[in-house]
Amino acid sequence: MSTQILRQAVVLVGGRGTRLGDLARDTPKPLMPIDGDRRFLDHLLENIARHGLAEILLVAGHLGDQIEARYQGRSILGARVVVVREPEAAGTGGALIHVADRLDDIFLMSNGDSWFDFNYLALTAALMPDDEGALALRRVEDARRFGRVEYQNGRIVAFQEKDESRNGPALISGGVYLLRRSVLQRITTLPCSIEAEVFPALASEGRLAGLPFDGYFIDIGLPDTLVQAQTEIPQMARRPVVFFDRDGTLNVDEGYTHRVEDLRWMPRAIEAIRAVNDSGRLCIVITNQAGLGRGLYGEGDMQRFHAAMQAQLMEAGAHIDAFYHCPFHAEATIEAWRHPNHPDRKPNPGMIEKAMADWSIDRAASVLIGDRDLDMEAARRAGVQGVLYDGGDLAALTRAAIGDAD
Repeated sequence: MSTQILRQAVVLVGGRGTRLGDLARDTPKPLMPIDGDRRFLDHLLENIARHGLAEILLVAGHLGDQIEARYQGRSILGARVVVVREPEAAGTGGALIHVADRLDDIFLMSNGDSWFDFNYLALTAALMPDDEGALALRRVEDARRFGRVEYQNGRIVAFQEKDESRNGPALISGGVYLLRRSVLQRITTLPCSIEAEVFPALASEGRLAGLPFDGYFIDIGLPDTLVQAQTEIPQMARRPVVFFDRDGTLNVDEGYTHRVEDLRWMPRAIEAIRAVNDSGRLCIVITNQAGLGRGLYGEGDMQRFHAAMQAQLMEAGAHIDAFYHCPFHAEATIEAWRHPNHPDRKPNPGMIEKAMADWSIDRAASVLIGDRDLDMEAARRAGVQGVLYDGGDLAALTRAAIGDAD
């Protein structure tokens, strides 16, 4: 398990999009429309934010006023967005110089014009103590448009320039990196391309890790790939979800469990969540919390418990996308939460339906895993598969439920 906590992402959104021609004349490339008013960058930022990151820095250049107007100060799935305008174009390495005083010791970096759909947190396990970076790699069938990566035993050993004559399959950089802030010491002159000037030097010194992923990948740098993205990304954004009950399924049920010091995971529960993350599915918790209605603890206690779960998950390269809870109960001592049969309280499907409204979810391919009959009834009423957990290896049960071999 990794012990590195990732809270920050830097997304480069300053490119001119010259290969898109008139399409990008008045619009920044990352703001290309995908579906209706939904822009490419909307999809990308939501995908980054759902991994539990707290802050996203957008480094804007060309037509940066449009980026600033759309995103400055926004909160996306709990991640605060800050737009930083480059005074002049300085390359992908120079962009980091412009946010140097804001960077965490370890941060995620992503191009703003490409989409690589994988578990970003998994990169933390690849970054060794002496490494300055870890790159997400993707195998493509035709690498003519891309530079190639030479990869051996978890290490990137060299890069090859783009070669139109070599049209076979190859590993390429997916445009998503996990970097240490110390990499800025390598950027001594501007402009600087981190890909062309910094990464090859790190590879030659044995200080650059890599990890291949097979998730969906596209960049929108050409008119035909933009059209492809407009067709495929809305489909990719509609994901199956694994709903988990909380107490007795993910964590040991101590009876109205709410204290952080009482957090104990069920057998291989963390691995179960990681398996869901790696599969590309959403991971959402739905939990009855009658203890709130009974006045046994407050919502702040519950939120701290959930934050502790997320912190421990992140150390293992895993995360929960969202928590839904129901404080209502027929015998609640707090009048506002007294209800004879609230639609959110399992076995009613209200929390599942709220998640369906909040997220783009493939209902037919989704599943609920819980330890009680009321969980199974909630699944039935919501039209999703229910899988009963009776203790034991939760990861094995989860992998079987999503059709993933352990």
